[in-house]
Amino acid sequence: MYDVVVIGGGPSGATAALDLVHSGHRVALLDRKGRIKPCGGAIPPRLMQDFHIGDDQLLAKVNTARMISPTGRKVDIPIENGFVGMVDRKDFDPFLRQRAADAGADYFTGTFVRIERPEGTPVVIYRDKATQEERELPCKLVIGADGAKSRVGLAEVKDADKVPLVFAYHEIIKAPPKSAIYDPERCDVIYDGAISPDFYGWVFPHGNSASVGMGTELSSVNLKEATAALRDAAGLSDCETIRKEGAPIPLRPLDRWDNGKDVLLAGDAAGVVAPSSGEGIYYAMVGGRVAATACAATLASGRVKDLRLARQLFMKEHKMVFRVLGSMQNAYYRSDERRERFVSLCHDVDVQRLTFEAYMNKKLVRARPMAHLKIGIKNLAHLTGLVATTRV
Repeated sequence: MYDVVVIGGGPSGATAALDLVHSGHRVALLDRKGRIKPCGGAIPPRLMQDFHIGDDQLLAKVNTARMISPTGRKVDIPIENGFVGMVDRKDFDPFLRQRAADAGADYFTGTFVRIERPEGTPVVIYRDKATQEERELPCKLVIGADGAKSRVGLAEVKDADKVPLVFAYHEIIKAPPKSAIYDPERCDVIYDGAISPDFYGWVFPHGNSASVGMGTELSSVNLKEATAALRDAAGLSDCETIRKEGAPIPLRPLDRWDNGKDVLLAGDAAGVVAPSSGEGIYYAMVGGRVAATACAATLASGRVKDLRLARQLFMKEHKMVFRVLGSMQNAYYRSDERRERFVSLCHDVDVQRLTFEAYMNKKLVRARPMAHLKIGIKNLAHLTGLVATTRV
C-alpha cells in the first residue's frame, strides 16, 4: 500500500514524487518512458534555486531574447543580471525521475489504464511496459501528472476536458555555427501569422542542437509545414534534423484539480502553462510541489478537502501573472498588425527590464510604480494605434 501513486514522470510528477519521499511518505512513480514533450527548454534561475538544479543540467545559457515581427523587424532584449538556462527534455526529465527514484520512490514503467476502488481506496491499474500485462498499485491517494488531455483527469475530475489547448510541434536540429542569423546564446521568438496565426514560433539553442518549433490553437494549421517555413525563414533548412515531436499544451488552469476524494491533478494535467509565453517547466514543477503539499496535508488530517490546497497555493502565488499574460495574449496575438505593435512595444527599456525581472523572479515587480504607469500608457497607445509601429 503506497501513500501516493504519481502517474506521469515529467517535471511535475517527478517533483511531486521527490517532495513526498522527502516528507516521509511511501511513493510509487509510474511513467510511460520514451515520450519526449515538444518544449523550447527554457528555465529561469528561480527554478534552479527552488528545485536544486545545477549548471550541469544546462546545455546553454542565453543572454539575449530576440523578438521578430511579421515584417521581419528585430528587437534584441538583453537579459540583465542573469540568464535563461536551456535544457533538453530528453535528458532533463530522466534526470528528475532518477533523482526521485534515488531518494526512495518506487519507479515503474508502463501505461495508466484505470483506477479501481474494490475496498473504497484507489488501486491504480497499469500496463507494464515490458510484459504488457496489467498490474496493480494500491494506494491512498493518486496524483495525475500525465500531461495535457490527462487520462487520469478525463476519468476522474469533472470538466478536465474543457481546457483550451495549443498544439505545439518542434524539430530538434543540429546547431549551425554562430553567424549573423544564429547565435547559441540567443533565443529567437517569431511573431508572424505566416508561422502561427495565433501564437508564435521559436528558435532556441540547446548547445550542439537547437529547438525550432511553433504552436497554434487552430487545427487547420499544418504544424510541419509551418515549422518548415520557419526553418526556411531562419536560414536553418539545411541543418540535420535529429528528432521531431508534437503534443497539446493547455492554456488555462482548470477550475478544479481534484475529484473530491482521492485524485489530484498537477502540471499540464491541471493546465498550468503560462499564457502568452507558453512557459511550462517552472510552473509544472511548482504544480508538482503544491500537489505534494496538498497530499501530505490530506494524509495527515484525513480531510479530503485538503486536496484543494494545491490549486489554492498555486493561484495565490501566480494568478496575477497568469492574468496579465492572458490579457497580453488576447490583446496582441489576434492579427499581424497587433503583433507588429507588440514587437514595437518591446523596444521600450521599461518593458524590457520589467518583463525579464518578472520572468527571472516569477513575480510582478512592484518596486517601480512609475515604470508600470508608463508601460500602461504606452501599451494603450500601441493598442489604439496612436504610436506608429515603425517608431523605435
